[in-house]
Amino acid sequence: MDFTGDILNKVREYAESAEKPERYEHSVRVAEMARQMCVIYGEDPDKGYFTGLAHDMCKDLDDETQISLAQQDGQEITELERKKPFLLHGRAAAVMLQKDFGVDDADVLQAVANHTFGGEGFCKLAKIIFAADKIEPGRPQSTEEYRREILAKPLDQMTLTVLQGHIDFLTAREKEIAPVSYIFKESLMGGDAQ
Repeated sequence: MDFTGDILNKVREYAESAEKPERYEHSVRVAEMARQMCVIYGEDPDKGYFTGLAHDMCKDLDDETQISLAQQDGQEITELERKKPFLLHGRAAAVMLQKDFGVDDADVLQAVANHTFGGEGFCKLAKIIFAADKIEPGRPQSTEEYRREILAKPLDQMTLTVLQGHIDFLTAREKEIAPVSYIFKESLMGGDAQ
């Protein structure tokens, strides 16, 4: 699938109209960060840019719409997601990409659906999008030096560092950690992923 041209323009137009301006700016920064990371880690930069641009396209939709879309992916909605439906925005976006935009690339759909919590058996692109979302230059901790240091690490180690930083951030704010994030951490530590 070609991730430039028409499909990119359609997703860009939708994201720009559906997201608050500051969220759209974040999505563009994630897309640019993902493109850079794809070059470093040997993935298609155009696919990385497209996926980064699409990852939050449903985040500003109302709770009912996010739930309705996410239910179509066949996965159980967890207790945490029921309490905080905005956490379903990645799953909702993956369903929308597939149904409304004709995206059938499994790596793109996995990366978008799971960028919030992480997951087991992640492809390289999903690891890149998970990390790009959390280290794009608009994030307060993401200085040039921080990004240079982190992007010098192998993919799993880089992703694990970002994940641990995210867990620490949530823990310090007494926020609930999704159980799947710990499964993701174990898979990265075990090196059983790509």
